[in-house]
Amino acid sequence: MKIKQSIWIFLYCILLCLFTVYVLLDTFVIAREYAPVTENPAAESESSTAPEPAEPIITETSYQDDNITITITEHRAMHANIHVADIRLSSPEYLRTALAQDTYGKNITATTSDIAESHGAILAINGDFYGARDRGYVMRNGVLYRDTYRDKQQDLVIYKDGSFGIITEWRDKAEPLIEAGACQILCFGPALVKNGEVSVITKRLYGHEKQNNPRTAIGIIDTLHYLFVTVDGRTADSTGMTVYELAEFMHGLGATTAYNLDGGGSATMYFNGRVVNTPTSNGDLGDEREVSDIVYIGYGN
Repeated sequence: MKIKQSIWIFLYCILLCLFTVYVLLDTFVIAREYAPVTENPAAESESSTAPEPAEPIITETSYQDDNITITITEHRAMHANIHVADIRLSSPEYLRTALAQDTYGKNITATTSDIAESHGAILAINGDFYGARDRGYVMRNGVLYRDTYRDKQQDLVIYKDGSFGIITEWRDKAEPLIEAGACQILCFGPALVKNGEVSVITKRLYGHEKQNNPRTAIGIIDTLHYLFVTVDGRTADSTGMTVYELAEFMHGLGATTAYNLDGGGSATMYFNGRVVNTPTSNGDLGDEREVSDIVYIGYGN
């Protein structure tokens, strides 16, 4: 009797271990491609390749042509090193997003620089790393990939005219946003600046949001005038910022709407073929974390 009981216990432990290994592999390793919730038939034409102008003027810290002007500046504020890209566009079509391996799914990742290079990006930052979560709206280039909401989650909506808006998922449903002209929905947060004012409420911050960390943010100053920002962190020279400090910094740059994207080891800015900030992934200085998606400026698909 005791032998049979021991065998059953042994078999149970083996099955439990196998199940645990499968769950871990499914969560962190096994790649799965998912279908979008809503196909937008106009999305392909909206993201079609625009003609590149001849002979842009390019330096280590700037890019200028007939449609796109980018200036990269370095700042030192609040115990952190910060890279700011000031962007002016002639049309919203040059503000785009891209998925790792051009595929929406789980555990499908690549570095910001690899995704940027594959799409001919002039400038890029990491996006919201949608693949790290199983809920929260995901819309890219007019296609709604996920419409399951997270309670009280703040999202950034980028509309077809290039304007920005902040929504709350439990209140604002995903599909009606397409009719309202939404082109991109980024789900990370929180919102940093709304209606020209710092919108972060310090008592509602928790954990890593109140700590100094690497950060990535996107903002808009005026019509077709944008900001991409990365904050280096987790080093002796640059400890990073809290979310509230980042909000104050974006407000100081003149952002009328600004939004916090994925940070930590994901925080990366790519410009003209190179990473211009210092990512810190898994404690390794200069090592990019692989992510699910990017936001970029450019002409390619």
